[in-house]
Amino acid sequence: MDSVTIGIIIAAGAVILLLIAVIVITQSSIRSLGSMIADTQKEAADRQRDQLSWQNEKISQLNTNLADSMNRLNVSMGEMKNMASGVDDLKRLMSNVKSRGILGEVQLGAILEDILSPEQYDENVPVKGGSERVEYAVKFPGDEGNCVYLPIDSKFPGDSYLKLLDAYDTGDRNEVKKGSDALRHAIIKAARDIKDKYIYPPLTTDFAIMFLPFEGLYAEVLRLNLVETLQREYRINVAGPTTMGAMLNSFQLGFRTMALRQNSGEVWDTLQKVRTEFDKFASVLDNLQNRLDQSQKELEKLVGVRTRSIQKVLDKASGLSDTDKQEMIK
Repeated sequence: MDSVTIGIIIAAGAVILLLIAVIVITQSSIRSLGSMIADTQKEAADRQRDQLSWQNEKISQLNTNLADSMNRLNVSMGEMKNMASGVDDLKRLMSNVKSRGILGEVQLGAILEDILSPEQYDENVPVKGGSERVEYAVKFPGDEGNCVYLPIDSKFPGDSYLKLLDAYDTGDRNEVKKGSDALRHAIIKAARDIKDKYIYPPLTTDFAIMFLPFEGLYAEVLRLNLVETLQREYRINVAGPTTMGAMLNSFQLGFRTMALRQNSGEVWDTLQKVRTEFDKFASVLDNLQNRLDQSQKELEKLVGVRTRSIQKVLDKASGLSDTDKQEMIK
């Protein structure tokens, strides 16, 4: 074989070896790629499975929350029905004049009982001595041990108030104005009624309190700017439940201040009496001391005179002879 043929054979072998190497490397790469693809698919499957599990859990939680919300909604609907029934009952209650009066009186009595002591107020007080009796009256100290009453009467113009609320619901300004005017008239009439029946100085204070049992009603009176008018023209102070409590607390503080002053006066009187007695006691002690000093002087004088007399006798006896002593003994 010539050299050319040998070279061709060697080149062909090299090519074959290179092809084999390429095939081996390619197969290895294919296996690695397959492994990577399998791992990637496994990771993707795991992530998808985790995501599906999380989504299922969220869906289950949402279903649970939805079921709870539906249950609460059903409960709320039931409460709203009960509330609507309660509102109807309240409307029926407020439509009855006698029931409205009892409601305000009971609420006022509860506030007074909660803040004041029983001896600080009275119920159904005939302040003018006739048949008219104010529901409650706070007792303030007066002259000569008597008390001065502060009349407190509850008023609830429910008809006018409900009409005003209905007017608010309609949104009609004319209806709102009519309702406001009606409520103003009712409040002024109630203030005039309290002034004529229950303000009677000096048995009572020269003013009284009108108690309104609902904060909304009290707020409407404030909105109508009636407070100053009632105070100036009728000597009536208006109070809602919260304001009534604040007033009574201020009265209670005044009662405590007066009691403290009274007790301070009693303590001062006691101290004055003790001082007087102590002065008398000091005078008695001085007299006793003088008597003791005089007795001491008399005792010293007596002891001195007697001692000298006895001493003289003893001295005289010591100067006698034995014969004279025997004669004295005989």
